[in-house]
Amino acid sequence: MPVGLGILGFAHAHVGAYCRRWREDPALDVATVAGWDHDAERLAGAVAQHGVAACETPAALLARPDVDAVLVAAETVRHADLVEQAAAAGKAVVLQKPMALTLEEADRIIAAVEKAGVPFTMAWQMRVDPQNLAMKRLLADGTLGRVLMVRRRHGLAIHRSPALLHSWYLDPDLNRDIWADDASHPVDFVYWLLGMPSSVTAEITSMAEPPITSANGVAVYRYGDGPLAVVSCSFACAAGENTTEIIGDRGVAIQNYGDAPSANVPRPAGAAGLKWYLADAGEWTQCDIPSPASHGERIAGLAGPLADFLRGARGPIATAAEGRDALRMVLACYDSAASGRRVML
Repeated sequence: MPVGLGILGFAHAHVGAYCRRWREDPALDVATVAGWDHDAERLAGAVAQHGVAACETPAALLARPDVDAVLVAAETVRHADLVEQAAAAGKAVVLQKPMALTLEEADRIIAAVEKAGVPFTMAWQMRVDPQNLAMKRLLADGTLGRVLMVRRRHGLAIHRSPALLHSWYLDPDLNRDIWADDASHPVDFVYWLLGMPSSVTAEITSMAEPPITSANGVAVYRYGDGPLAVVSCSFACAAGENTTEIIGDRGVAIQNYGDAPSANVPRPAGAAGLKWYLADAGEWTQCDIPSPASHGERIAGLAGPLADFLRGARGPIATAAEGRDALRMVLACYDSAASGRRVML
């Protein structure tokens, strides 16, 4: 029997990509059976698009015997309340990023999951991207030697999207701003590769026209006597190419086409998505893992690992505690930018 999944909120756009993949691939064994959203118009659209049964309240969805697990994809401000309700009902939980608006809300999520003992995972796409997994292996097996620096560029073209400019993603009451929302991806990527840093120094700026709070920013994470990790984000970025650079004392790895601005624009035929150069070999090695044709394809790629988690075939993509750590790293950027100083973590 497929896992019966309920959707608590359709606010986050990524949920549509997962639902389509689950619907189109029966082998994934996930059936989206019911949905709830506080926005009646958005719920009606989801019912029409995904064929789920509409529920008037979260409680009504959680009471359904055919709902084994839930995906929480409502606005970030609603995450803690919805996870608490789902965990108390004994449902496995998949939580869309970012985890919460505050560390206090993250602590509520952790407490609810631990008290109920339910399976929980964050829905971090970058942790399951095949090229990202290959880069993590390069670090783990010492191919590049001692890691000296990691740089991750990440962006969106919000300035060219009227829909995004007027969406809940930029509402401070629902989601803080776009740095809190989308810079969380590369920040968690750095955490996944290297662990919790010792400090961060950050600069975050806003745009006046069009108005985008925290539109551009750079965070430099320091790992004691270890590597530096640089997260560079622009959410007014129309195009890109180089996404990740890892520098080791034996070689360098470079990834291209790893985010929306780079994946959704033309690229040279046969261009390498991931390659590395080792000084002793004196040549480049091109990874045979292809880059997705679009960013939407990359996002939809999370549906398979989420299905494995829901069926119990794999552990969490990221635990609740790891989600809190990533949130702490994001929030520390605001403290550093506001104070003009390094913030210890």
